[in-house]
Amino acid sequence: MAKTPPPGYYVPAVLFFQDNEEIDVPAYKAHILRLAQGGVTGILVQGSNGEAQHLSHDERKQAIKLARDTLNENGFQNVLILAGTGAQSTRETKKLCVDAMEAGATHVLVLTPSTWAPQMTVENILRFHREVADASPIPYMIYNFPVVTAGIDLDSDTIATLAEHPNIVGTKLSCGNVGKLHRLTSRFPSSQFAVFAGKSEVFLHGLLSGGAGTIAALVNIVPKVHGHIYKLYSEGKIAEAMELQGKIGHADWAAQKIGGIGGIKAIVSKNFGYGGIAVRGPLKQVLLDSLQSNQYYPPLEELIVLEKSL
Repeated sequence: MAKTPPPGYYVPAVLFFQDNEEIDVPAYKAHILRLAQGGVTGILVQGSNGEAQHLSHDERKQAIKLARDTLNENGFQNVLILAGTGAQSTRETKKLCVDAMEAGATHVLVLTPSTWAPQMTVENILRFHREVADASPIPYMIYNFPVVTAGIDLDSDTIATLAEHPNIVGTKLSCGNVGKLHRLTSRFPSSQFAVFAGKSEVFLHGLLSGGAGTIAALVNIVPKVHGHIYKLYSEGKIAEAMELQGKIGHADWAAQKIGGIGGIKAIVSKNFGYGGIAVRGPLKQVLLDSLQSNQYYPPLEELIVLEKSL
């Protein structure tokens, strides 16, 4: 049986670019190091926040290797590397899974193809994931994110069927459906199939429903705050954890409204001293001088103050 990722809080790391859109290696390495110092269990390279769809195959491998090397060079060998390897064909997805293993990833996370959404019946979805999982040299996780898969939203029955595959060990539910998460956790222990909330706004809700933790964009900004809420939960201090979860929920919504990936890069650059605001089109940059006047910024600012105090 393939090994499941351990419970905890993971980060779909953003990838920083120079103004010419080449990878900004020093900024990316600084980001990976700060996340590791923030206590993350693992780093997802080329999740949706890593602009995977905007990268060449060589760039994908480079980003994974840079993350693994940065962790190893700084004594964080225990931090896992998950790699997003979704593509629009079975053949290409299989290749990306091999590339991920060769570059240093421990697990792959795979989106359902969506170019031909009307043809993605349950039968075809099951066939795709099983064929790729058969070929993947490392443990395989299912990535459910309807926003980036033309509305394809895997239900709990489909995911549970796939969970029986010996190399499929977990899922990231960026649909934010806690009911779906709970149906899966009540059927499979995390040691067999790890179910992660895909949004910080349901981090604690997922834990209370038996989830393995979260893989969430907001961790890019405040990893230590996520570690603190996980510690409170582990110590049984649920009322304190729920109070902090409320603040995280407001901040998670604010990050989305400010500009998603571009917003995260701008917020990190403004507050932590590295990285620029460049994104690859058609994404839009968020200008640094627009943050302070943005009505959604105060909830994030409050959590950043807490982050720096922890």
